[in-house]
Amino acid sequence: MIRLREWAAKINFEGELIPDAPLAGRTTFNVGGPADLLARPVSETDVQTLLRAARAENIEVTILGGGSNILISDNGIRGLVIDATALLGRTITESGIHVGAGESMSEISAFAADTNRSGLEFIYAMPGSVGGAVWMNARCYGGEIVEILESVQVVRIDGTAETYVPKAEEFGYKLSPFMSRPGVMTAVSFRLGHGDSRKLWEEMRSHEKDREEKGHFEFPCAGSIFKNNRQFGNPSGAIIDSIGLRGFAIGKAKVSDRHANIIQNTGGARAHDIRAVIEHVSAEVERQLGLQLEREVLYVGDWGHNE
Repeated sequence: MIRLREWAAKINFEGELIPDAPLAGRTTFNVGGPADLLARPVSETDVQTLLRAARAENIEVTILGGGSNILISDNGIRGLVIDATALLGRTITESGIHVGAGESMSEISAFAADTNRSGLEFIYAMPGSVGGAVWMNARCYGGEIVEILESVQVVRIDGTAETYVPKAEEFGYKLSPFMSRPGVMTAVSFRLGHGDSRKLWEEMRSHEKDREEKGHFEFPCAGSIFKNNRQFGNPSGAIIDSIGLRGFAIGKAKVSDRHANIIQNTGGARAHDIRAVIEHVSAEVERQLGLQLEREVLYVGDWGHNE
């Protein structure tokens, strides 16, 4: 940690640098230990500076967006954590909108609707950042990010900045090329249509109500834990429910009473409790039904001792 502090002091950096930074409040599960060093860049130049300096010293880098699809270890994250949520900005373009990758995806959906731009209604009320939604090619309610993605400004791990223009064949079900080519997204352009703000909001409120009824907002959670697999015949939530695991709990981590593909922090859960519930559900589905669920939530950080 002393070396990281000394390293950070030498960086010409405009954003924040925070040693021993708590991370639980930066995730939708509201769990997890601290980062050795947290950086909050405010520009593409900041990101380039961080990545080049980290590479020169062989410092491990973890990228954090809105924290909506990850489970951070109780031991925290070693090395440098780059929190991209200060990469902000919103601009109307001829083809749609251009926004900072750190913006809230739901707020950008609302911004689009308020300016009579259609195409982002499907993702309203989904937690997480714009960059995170692009990284996982988020999809719900019949929509998918790649369908409206025009371009992405990204800084690769070596500090090189580029503009990526999406190729449909590089995307799949909750899959994007950014998963295999690490880097930090700084801005995203969406290609949107024109619509009536009132009608767009009607659809968005309907999606929000559906999420509320499924228990997305009842307790801290990460939304769906497992991906759906069409070959299994039913959604993952229905599969888990079919073997009686709705309401299963370890400590304060619990499978939702409303939707079995949601695991909740009902108050004071630890990351290892949540992981234990995830692993139990996965193992029981395989044992009883012979199906291997694919986990959507990522385990991040130091999962070594006492985990």
